Parts: sequence; C-alpha cells; structure tokens
Amino acid sequence: MDHISRRTALKAAGAGAAALALPSLLPATPASAATFVKGADVSWLPQMEANGYTFYDSSGVQRDLLTILKGYGINAIRLRTWVNPSSDPSNGHCSIDETAAMAKRCKSAGLPVDIDFHFGDTWNSAGVQNPPAAWASMSYSQMLQAMYDYVYHSMNVIKANGVTPGWVQIGNETNGGICHPVGSVSKPAQMTGLLNAAYDMVKEVFPSTPVLVHLAQPQNLNSVYGFLDAYKSNGGKWDITALSSYASGSNVTGVLSNMAAIQSKYGKPVMQVEFGGRYDRPDRTRTDMQTFITGLKNFGGLGLFYWEPEVYSPFNSYASGAWDPATRRPTTALNGFLNA
Repeated sequence: MDHISRRTALKAAGAGAAALALPSLLPATPASAATFVKGADVSWLPQMEANGYTFYDSSGVQRDLLTILKGYGINAIRLRTWVNPSSDPSNGHCSIDETAAMAKRCKSAGLPVDIDFHFGDTWNSAGVQNPPAAWASMSYSQMLQAMYDYVYHSMNVIKANGVTPGWVQIGNETNGGICHPVGSVSKPAQMTGLLNAAYDMVKEVFPSTPVLVHLAQPQNLNSVYGFLDAYKSNGGKWDITALSSYASGSNVTGVLSNMAAIQSKYGKPVMQVEFGGRYDRPDRTRTDMQTFITGLKNFGGLGLFYWEPEVYSPFNSYASGAWDPATRRPTTALNGFLNA
C-alpha cells in the first residue's frame, strides 16, 4: 500500500479518535514568535515520579515539577519519543502514547511542547544513529514507508490528546544522518528522503507547527555544515536549526559565534535545544546559561532548553541536572533563567 492510501486510512482512524475527544481538542497556544523560549527537557519526569521521586521549590514546599519550573520563567517543555522502547526507567519508556500523555499534562500547565523524534528504540545522538529494531533490515523504500506511517500516526496520537505541538524535531543530533546505514549522511539522497517524509507528515497533521532539524557540537562547524549542505542540496525541508551545546566558561563565546554563523549561512533561525552544566558547579552553570541566553537574543536566536534539570541521584548517574539530591530543591543553576 502506498503512503498516500496508508495515510488516508490512518487519517480516518485518527479522526475517529479525535471525535471522541472533541471537548479537549483546543490547541496549546505556542509561545509568541516574539517571546524568547526558556525551556526544559523533562522526559525522565514520569519515570522519576513512578519511582517515588518528589520535588520541592526553593522554599522547601513540595510542588509539581512543572509549577516549580514555571516559577523560573520556563515557558516550554521538550519531550523525546522512541519507537518501541524498553521499560527501563532511564533508557526506555517515552513511547508516543507516553509522550502524548506528558504533552497533555504540559498543555494543562500552559506549557507548549517540542516533540523530539529519535527514530530509534533508545538514545540516538551525534555518535549513534541506530534505527528501530523493526526497521533494521528494511530497504530504503520500505524504511521510507515506515517513516511516513510512524510520524503520521505519532502526530495523530498527539492530536487525539488535544495537543498542538509548539515545535517538532525530526531526529536527534543528526550530524551523521539517521537510521544507519540506510539514512546515513554518506547517502544524502536517502537521508533527505527519510527526513522529508517526516517533515511532510508533521505538516499534514499540524500545518503551522515549525519543524526542526537538530545538530550537535556547533563548535565543529564542519560537522554541522556537512549535514546541512548535504540536506539542503538534496531538497531537505526544515524551519528551524536546532543545536545542542553544553559549552562552559570561555568556550561559550566561540560557540555563540558559530551559532550566529549557522543562522546566517542557511537563513533559518537557530534554537539551542540542549544545554546543561555540572551539578556540582551550579553557579558556573547559571552564568553560562545567562551568557548563552544573552548571546542568542543578540543575533535573533529563538530560545534555550535545559536538558533534564529535574534529575537527581540516585535515579541515574547523569551529573548535569539542576536539583539537589539532599534537599530535593533546585540548585542556583536555574537562576540563569531569571532576569535573562
């Protein structure tokens, strides 16, 4: 069955689900284009809560995490999603159904969401781009069909939950392409075909939602330019260039200069969708965040997301959260969002 007829069948099913949920089908109001996005990726939150982790504000009052974050001026949330994830608390969950439920919760809190497709069953990043196990033996044409179906279905799940995403990322840190080896950057036509299929399906369900491609390590312009040149020259579609950077101290200025160069070269606004700093150096992280936010605003960047600030030991060993495990309160790192 070609992707048009498959999409038609899925659309009919999605419409039926949506009809049952009409009272809640009021779209989230995305942050205004003039509003600088101050965000946080909190994809671990449901698993932390399920395992008994709680959160306190700076005064020691237990509150919902989203309420605490809003108190720091955070106005958007980023949520990853995997295709067929395991049940591991740190490295699994985040199926589209779980992600949609969390997106609905964010909408209720007045927070638009950035949906981050990894196109895998677990982590994909600059150094790892493994396809979902169910796609691993597919040819390009088969994988293209799978991409159409998966993204279209996923967007309709989000829609049936009454949420219009503020943004959607097609891939996570895709410097090397996606779904190796079929969608590797060394096979740029195939890579672009897969990503364009994802772009088209986001737009079919949510025509006004901006779509992001996401690159890591803007300190390495050759890597970022290598992907974007290949993608653009093969007809790649995107609205915003998303970048990850965990730079600190004297390195921040150079990274900001590169971000501005990327924005200028491709004519697409830049958004920093990942930032973080060492848990044991919160004042340094606060200062770095303030420098990034000021720099992004200066060249017209759209915003900055802190990656998993809510995590604290012993949930896992991630060392760049912004929560104190002894008090379960935020560290001073989050003050970087205030008055910035």
